[in-house]
Amino acid sequence: MSAPTIDRIARARTAAARESWTEAYGLLHAHDAHPSRALTADDLMILADAAWWAGHVDESVAARLRAHAAYVAGGDHRGAGLASWWLSYEYEGLGRPAAAAGWLHRAHHHLDDEPPCPEQCFLAWTDAEEAAGRGDGAAALAAARRMTRLAVRSGSPDLLALSRHAQASVLLANGRRAEALALLDEAMSAVTAGELSGLFTGLLYRLAPPLCLKTADLARAVEWTNAAMEWCEPPWTGTGTGPMTVPSGENPFRGVCRAHRVEVLDLLGAWELAESEARLACREVPVDRLESAAAAYYAAGDVQRRQGRPEEAAVSYAHAYELGRIPQPGLALLRLAQGRTDAAVAGLDLALACLGDPAHDLLGRARLLAARTEVALAVRDVPGAAGAAAELEVLAGDVPLLRATADTARGAVALAEARPEPGLRLLRRALAGWLELRVPYEAARARMLLASADRAVGDEEAARPELGAARAAFERLGAVPDARRAAALLTGGPRRA
Repeated sequence: MSAPTIDRIARARTAAARESWTEAYGLLHAHDAHPSRALTADDLMILADAAWWAGHVDESVAARLRAHAAYVAGGDHRGAGLASWWLSYEYEGLGRPAAAAGWLHRAHHHLDDEPPCPEQCFLAWTDAEEAAGRGDGAAALAAARRMTRLAVRSGSPDLLALSRHAQASVLLANGRRAEALALLDEAMSAVTAGELSGLFTGLLYRLAPPLCLKTADLARAVEWTNAAMEWCEPPWTGTGTGPMTVPSGENPFRGVCRAHRVEVLDLLGAWELAESEARLACREVPVDRLESAAAAYYAAGDVQRRQGRPEEAAVSYAHAYELGRIPQPGLALLRLAQGRTDAAVAGLDLALACLGDPAHDLLGRARLLAARTEVALAVRDVPGAAGAAAELEVLAGDVPLLRATADTARGAVALAEARPEPGLRLLRRALAGWLELRVPYEAARARMLLASADRAVGDEEAARPELGAARAAFERLGAVPDARRAAALLTGGPRRA
């Protein structure tokens, strides 16, 4: 190799070491354009990483395939195993499960007989996720703990933080919430302190907030989505060559992190911002993470539905479905508002039947059950509503977000069963929970039910302030149908309750 060529490669390696991925990509891409200038296996892995950061996912896969072949030719099983695992990971994101499975088998072939090494952490992580997916909690925990042992042995802060997250995820699914959250906090402290590489920082910001949302931990979801968006703010500058799936200057994790933020903003009642952020997220999400765009479309649909914009909501839910997200319970509640009660009931029942182990998505199941309660009450199926609310009560435990959801549903059922006194107790507790969580829409809905309970016991003086507060909250949110209903109840008096 000539001196300029060696210098270019050395500069690319230095750029990669300081995570200047656009610079590294430009240097290695230019060098690789000449067939006579071969890159080493390690340099091809750098090119693959740099291409991914630059938004060239197909080039990343192509470079990693070449890296694997070069490692095999050189008898480097650890390098070949790592390249194989990353190929499996990338193919999975691109929606090619057969290719992903094949490369995962190759990774095992290369690494299973090796002495303990850092590369085996990734296999242990996959083993933990696969075991959790099939409901084998013991095997999942054993794999996650094996990953942690390998990470500790490696001395890598990146791998250790990822292993803490993996173990926390398994423990949460096994119902061991306190242990899990302690491990998750430890992992995320390394992230927020800036102790990890860009890749692992992005991975954990991609993984932790949705885990918090699924387990109904709103406080952590808020904290870490905010931190993630702050991390995404630096100007990721550079001008690679060729078309990019992520605009030049964008952090490829930004769209995914923004999609998580949309879900949090929706809960917190920042609906206008949530909808605008959803539009941005759908443009920014890279091609290998389209499930995040689906989540953003779904959240936008929920905003549009509650604001009385049914046609727009239907379009957003359709986009979410096209990208693989079952748009429930939002679509069922839209059908209910349209008077299509049979479709609402059928959609919710199907979604509840299709949802896997509730432990993997507590909030998702809770939302389905809450909607099932609401729809059942709307069609005067009080026993069906009571059954859904009872399941929700079992699910809730002492998790504040779930507890407020369960109390609201059970309070509504008590009213339908002509038991206003128990309903009052439940709904007052629900309102206190929603207010403490700062979830304004659900708090206003609880106030509406509470006003009905007050009127049922003849306390008009207590009912009217609840209706007034609910109406004001709905108007601030732009929840036009709910605001009109609250106004009508205020005007109509007790007989309209």
